Amino acid sequence: MKTPSIIQRSLATPKGRRLRRTINNIKITVLCGLMTILVLRGTIGAGQFGTPAQDFEEIRAHIRFATREYHAARVLSQISEDDDSSWGNAEGAGEVWSDPEKPYSLGPKISDWDSQREQWLSENARAGDPKSSGKPRMLLVTGSQPSSCENPEGDHFLLKSIKNKLDYARLHNIEIFYNMAHLDQEMAGFWAKLPLLRKLMLTNPEVEWIWWMDSDALFTDMSFEVPLEKYENFNLVMYGFDHKVYQQKLWTGLNTGSFFIRNCQWSMDLLDAWAPMGPKGVVRNKAGELLSKSLTGRSNFEADDQSALVYLLITRREEWAPKVLLENSYYLHGYWVDLVGKYEENMAKNHPGYGDDRWPFITHFVGCKPCLKNGGDYPVDTCFKQMDRAFTFADNQILDVLGFRHRKLGSPRVVRVREDTSHPLRLQGKSLDRLPVLEQVI
Repeated sequence: MKTPSIIQRSLATPKGRRLRRTINNIKITVLCGLMTILVLRGTIGAGQFGTPAQDFEEIRAHIRFATREYHAARVLSQISEDDDSSWGNAEGAGEVWSDPEKPYSLGPKISDWDSQREQWLSENARAGDPKSSGKPRMLLVTGSQPSSCENPEGDHFLLKSIKNKLDYARLHNIEIFYNMAHLDQEMAGFWAKLPLLRKLMLTNPEVEWIWWMDSDALFTDMSFEVPLEKYENFNLVMYGFDHKVYQQKLWTGLNTGSFFIRNCQWSMDLLDAWAPMGPKGVVRNKAGELLSKSLTGRSNFEADDQSALVYLLITRREEWAPKVLLENSYYLHGYWVDLVGKYEENMAKNHPGYGDDRWPFITHFVGCKPCLKNGGDYPVDTCFKQMDRAFTFADNQILDVLGFRHRKLGSPRVVRVREDTSHPLRLQGKSLDRLPVLEQVI
């Protein structure tokens, strides 16, 4: 019979048995860890590169994403619980969108932009004069998705859309910036304009006003001049109605498809306050539920920039409303359904330059999705037909200078309306630098 070794005798003691259990627990833990890694490799795709280091990076990225989703859900859950008590309370509304774990931000906090900009303008007086042409310098900003449209006809519409905007910008001495890049993947979709506007303000200190315009909006009065002098005491101007926003709480009480925002500290602060509902995923979905519950007439869909701004103006009215003008004396945004059927009447009875019902300034195809194969809220064919009518209605004002006009609204064909002359400069007002008032069409 063999004599037990020292190790065997030690493990037979109570202390040894505890040590043995500990070792067994460690073995089980390691085994469970290996099994977890194998499961993760199968469920999230790790292992596709074949190296442990790359597998580990994928697993870590998955864990980071899951953690972010958890924090977003926790914060937005708290938001929903607190909302009923904070409605109409500016202080409570301001605390709603803070996440101490991972607060969303458009960029580093800037609190002295006005002084930074003033200093830059003084040091670059010639290049940076915000009123070099006698009126505040303006940058028209628009854009489209970086990829091709699902519907090829949508790409052709986007071409006509930018042509339309280039024509207006040239006629009114406005610079234009066309964007096709997602500067922040968190803010895709409705929200893409916010990080872009902030970047353009910071990189163009010489610009006084930035004018955002959706790609599905067209200028239809090429002669109308924006009355910037009217907005001297305001920092944000968009189409809307005070009573629809502040009394009725309609999410459609204003429209963010075309608006002017001043390049100043107030606007920086507004963008910071506006953006937190925008990050895609859980935050945007939960914020959409809050907005649908809080605003009149809004169905339940993810948070959009327009509803978020209405909510911000209502809940923090004293802070933001004094510098916001809801303009409705002309069509800074004109709902296409109400306008396109009246173009012939406009041409027969009036002339460009009014910007209102007599000759609408902007026709906005809200609800049409020209890039999508199946369209948006309206039939695709209807949208494209009316978009072509709006484009040719505006393009006639450009072609008239050349002595041509579209055969009819919606037609790409043109007809001559004036014979050439050996003294072209005698044609009063016929210049591509300015537009005459169109003659009455019979």
